Amino acid sequence: MEKLSNADLIINPDGSIYHLNLLPEDVADTIITVGDPDRVAEVSKYFDSIELKKGKREFITHTGWVGKNRVTVISTGIGTDNIDIVFNELDALVNIDFNQRTINQELKSLNIIRIGTSGAVQADIPMGTILASSYGLGFDALMHYYEQQPSDNERALLGQINQHFSHIDGISPYLTQASEDLLKQFAHDLPTGITATAPGFYAPQGRQVRAKNTVNNFIGQLNSFKSADQRITNLEMETAGIYALAKTLGHKALSINAILASRVKFEFSSNPNTIVEKAIQMVLERI
Repeated sequence: MEKLSNADLIINPDGSIYHLNLLPEDVADTIITVGDPDRVAEVSKYFDSIELKKGKREFITHTGWVGKNRVTVISTGIGTDNIDIVFNELDALVNIDFNQRTINQELKSLNIIRIGTSGAVQADIPMGTILASSYGLGFDALMHYYEQQPSDNERALLGQINQHFSHIDGISPYLTQASEDLLKQFAHDLPTGITATAPGFYAPQGRQVRAKNTVNNFIGQLNSFKSADQRITNLEMETAGIYALAKTLGHKALSINAILASRVKFEFSSNPNTIVEKAIQMVLERI
């Protein structure tokens, strides 16, 4: 079997993966991702026990136990560029033999749940809502660098989305469906919708401070899309990359969104931490 080069798979002198600073035995089969490094401890404080705490750069990891289930919570930082690092390195930890530098013959599939913050683009979604992403719609460029195998359903829906946004130059979105198994386990009673992922926080999400936007009324263009029972419900910066890379690498993924803002009503929550805490507790109760 062909060995991975030292340049393609970088392993630290202590045997850990390059950015995350983790060893293969440090990672559980169930993983919670959060954007903010400070939110890792807000999740792990509910663990029954914590066996590991490690950190490097913005990537903080705690692994422990929730009842009989071993769980890892890791911070990704902001954006799909960081998702590229975190998901490839998590996959390497469970599916590559670091000593031989070869891909394992038997591949492991992780269950990955994102707990993140987001803004609603539909007027009927109130702040404080906990929403599950039925699809991740990426307006960033990450997945243009990876081969994808979209399902017929994903291909058909993306075709309608491309037509809806065809007047915007330079945009070529990608679309990936959530894990049906994780939707049933964690989101059977939650509102769902298409989550749009932007490559930035300001102009790429329709905000304007001083620099002028080139896309007018982006929020209106998002919330006006509808296909059967599917509509774009919210906007953030990681979900599409999580869904697409998870599928490409053979893992299951689900994004749980704490809605902190209404982009159509120009409002932001006065108690964001309470909403995030509600999402954390809900996910851990359902593991």
